[in-house]
Amino acid sequence: MALRVGWILLGHTYRFKTGDNHFSFGWEMGRIGQSLAAGNGYGNPFVDPSGPTAWEPPLYPFLIAGVFQLLGIYTHASAIVLLIVNSIFSALTCIPIFLIARRCFGEKVAVATAWLWALLPNMAFWATRWVWETSLSTLLLATIFWISLIMEESEGWKPWMGFGLLWGVAALTNTSLLAFLPASGLWIWYRRARQGKKSFAGVVVASLFFAACLAPWLARNYQTFGKFIFIRSNFGVELWIGNGPGADGTWREYLHPTKNAYEMRRFLQAGELRYTADRKQDALQFIRADWPRFFALDVKRFVYYWGGVPQSTENPVKGGIKNSLFLASSVLAFWGLVRALRKKRPGAGLFLWLVLCYPAVYYCVFPHPRYRHPIEPELGILIVYVICETGSKHPGAPQA
Repeated sequence: MALRVGWILLGHTYRFKTGDNHFSFGWEMGRIGQSLAAGNGYGNPFVDPSGPTAWEPPLYPFLIAGVFQLLGIYTHASAIVLLIVNSIFSALTCIPIFLIARRCFGEKVAVATAWLWALLPNMAFWATRWVWETSLSTLLLATIFWISLIMEESEGWKPWMGFGLLWGVAALTNTSLLAFLPASGLWIWYRRARQGKKSFAGVVVASLFFAACLAPWLARNYQTFGKFIFIRSNFGVELWIGNGPGADGTWREYLHPTKNAYEMRRFLQAGELRYTADRKQDALQFIRADWPRFFALDVKRFVYYWGGVPQSTENPVKGGIKNSLFLASSVLAFWGLVRALRKKRPGAGLFLWLVLCYPAVYYCVFPHPRYRHPIEPELGILIVYVICETGSKHPGAPQA
């Protein structure tokens, strides 16, 4: 925590650009927070006013709005507080990291991984530079992973209630996290069934509390837009940005309404729901017209997700080093996963399902280094595990 806050203050990371009308201060979430703080409701995700929105899930924009109301809209004080809050989330992630690693791989791996998370600069990057939900999502997913591991030992309905509530909070923070929900639920059911424990009533309890968390937001969306919207509305645009003429497996930011004046006019004229529906149809037409190309793009996005997105040519050496380290960490994590599966370590199957499920949507849309961060705690555990295992078998090394 001290390292993260110190970097915020000494590195002046709270000084966001102002030339873009403060848009880089939280981007769409910052705009929605501004709209809420100014009394204009949950809307206006871009620079131009556009009315009510479901572009982003609600929890983090409401957090931004609360800070804006207390300390001012787009002020340095608000930036410092929001980045410190992110740093709290990031620092707290050490706790589930330690608990997961200790349960699955032992005390040595647990201590080493927690220190790795605390000290590596790239683990603190998103918390100290981005006003976004990334650090909160990472904490929530790591906590859910830990609970999924221990639910086989739990009794009564309260753990199921907590499981459902936590997933509800996660869904309203970062909807992409839901990709891991079926795997985590089925894992718990399977592990309990092996011990002869019943889970049906618990699943019902968890589902009810999960639905209760989502219900107010879903009702708001229906009342506002006159149709059912599951948490957020922008998937069609994201799919189109990744799939269309000129697609190369990366984020074509030049097509985003915030970067393209023509698309911004189309967004304002059509309205959010019509615009996102039209862009979704454009993407689906492109995919249906050329399935082989879509699959080729999926392969490229898989490579970019795990090996790093192509860097700017302004500094190719620096970009190459950065991507090499990114790729090396993925290779080590996969190596650790395979080793854990072969040795039948506790929870190895759950690590596998996380790696399979969570990134899948980004193979169809587009990758970004930030999209891997929510699973970095688990990847870090696998990396430390394989290093410790290899080191313990090195000639002359002490046996674990």
